[in-house]
Amino acid sequence: MAPQQKIWDRFLSPVVRLFINEPELRRYAESVDWEKESEFYRQAEVNIPTYYSSQNFHGIKGGYLNYGAAVSYDPITQYVLLPNETWVRQALVDNIKGQPRRILDLGCGTGSTTLMLKQAFSQAQVIGLDLSPYMLVRAKHKATEANLNITWQQGNAENTVFESNSFDLVTASLLFHETPVNVAQAILEESFRLLQPGGQVLILDGNQNTIRQLEWLNNVFEEPYIRSYAAGSLDASMSKVGFELVNTQDFYLIHQVTSGFKPIPVAEATRIQNIQKYAPNLVDNDLQGLGSPVGVTA
Repeated sequence: MAPQQKIWDRFLSPVVRLFINEPELRRYAESVDWEKESEFYRQAEVNIPTYYSSQNFHGIKGGYLNYGAAVSYDPITQYVLLPNETWVRQALVDNIKGQPRRILDLGCGTGSTTLMLKQAFSQAQVIGLDLSPYMLVRAKHKATEANLNITWQQGNAENTVFESNSFDLVTASLLFHETPVNVAQAILEESFRLLQPGGQVLILDGNQNTIRQLEWLNNVFEEPYIRSYAAGSLDASMSKVGFELVNTQDFYLIHQVTSGFKPIPVAEATRIQNIQKYAPNLVDNDLQGLGSPVGVTA
């Protein structure tokens, strides 16, 4: 048994289990026809990459491609995402600039951040994308309970089916530390393609500087790609793709939120500035067809 598994099985998993209502989780799990409901999200053209299907994540055998992961993810995350899961996810929402009208949440999992995005921008179209149809089933249940209209779709974050320049905001929460370096770079390139000029990308994940210095933390959670993630720099990776105004904010030492904007062509930016100069009362949402509705000029 690998060291990571020993620590999880012998320490963290038993401790977390003390705070989890396992009978309630079991009742929920047994109340759902997971295969039937997950079939609704399965897309024949979606390729499940080996880096995702062949690994264990967070001590979950077989990763996220099973309903057990969808049931157990939230109860575990609320205790291990310190100091408070809602605060950590809210840090991403708080860094959104402007009023995005079309939002894509990559690697949405059970939809915890996706729901918060919809709550913050109720008029926006919000789409949650994930490789696991089981996670999407759980996300759908949560959205229904919260009375939130969100589109859930199976898909690969590094190769989506959406049109170029079709989103104002692309987000990813706790995704990049679970992907190989080359895949993470591909996701950034895809995010750049998907955003319209002036659009924003926001990435919430573990603090790379902190993780780099805490080898013991890397051994607690079974994360096959966390060391390569920590060794890199999201700022540098985003700048390499072409994002501007790239900035990373540390959050409670162990988390970080990285933001970047797809630049607006100079001619278009000048045109928008002139319109705003001569019609200062125009709000961003009135500038349809004149650039990004988020109103940010890189």
